[in-house]
Amino acid sequence: MSMRRILFTIAYDGSDFFGWQKQSGKNIRTVQGCFEEALSNFFKTEVTCIGASRTDRGVHAFGQRAVIDIDTTVPTDRLPLALHSFMPDDISVVDAKDVNDEFNPRYDCVMKTYEYRIYNAKYRNPIYRKYSEYCHIPLDERKMDDAAKAFLGTHDFAAFAASGNSSKTTIRTIFDINVRREGDFVIIKVIGDGFLYNMVRIISGTLMSAGIGKIDRIKTTGIIEKRNRALAGKTAGPEGLTLIEIKY
Repeated sequence: MSMRRILFTIAYDGSDFFGWQKQSGKNIRTVQGCFEEALSNFFKTEVTCIGASRTDRGVHAFGQRAVIDIDTTVPTDRLPLALHSFMPDDISVVDAKDVNDEFNPRYDCVMKTYEYRIYNAKYRNPIYRKYSEYCHIPLDERKMDDAAKAFLGTHDFAAFAASGNSSKTTIRTIFDINVRREGDFVIIKVIGDGFLYNMVRIISGTLMSAGIGKIDRIKTTGIIEKRNRALAGKTAGPEGLTLIEIKY
């Protein structure tokens, strides 16, 4: 046998997790911690993983990615189903493939896609409370979509980074962003080369301000240019955010 590097695609309901990243010395439930525990139990040896994106507490994922290095003869295509019974109900491995030894799920990423869902109705619906932000004020998704175009391209997104941001640079590139309505849901889709701490949630909060007519595309452009967090909108709640896809 020889050591292999395997890339997993993981889906999870983030409602009952304190985010992705395992935190040493703290007895809290994280996605990484539960995933590593399942892997260790399956392979009968301690396994650690490297994740692609550090999603926050309450944030969901369809397409999180993580790699492990493991000495095993189990065929890679059988791992998702084989791991199923070792996983808690709110995590699932949906794909696995072999990658080369130099592959890094964080630094080799070229594109990430997030969606933010807003339940926009007169009354709350408890069925959706864990998977969307609630807003009872009618939102104009066309105004939101127009304001969203200010984010396209490469900008300094300092105004859209939370105070805990530790990135070396606040410059990021947004390849595509759009806002659509599906019934009572307003959905913001953002595709970029990477995102700052809480960036998508702050963008979403800002676009909600556009949806009620407080700002427009010109004002949004001004917020970006002034690089002042106080000028941008609120940080929308984590429950509406889902990591959709990571591409390499």
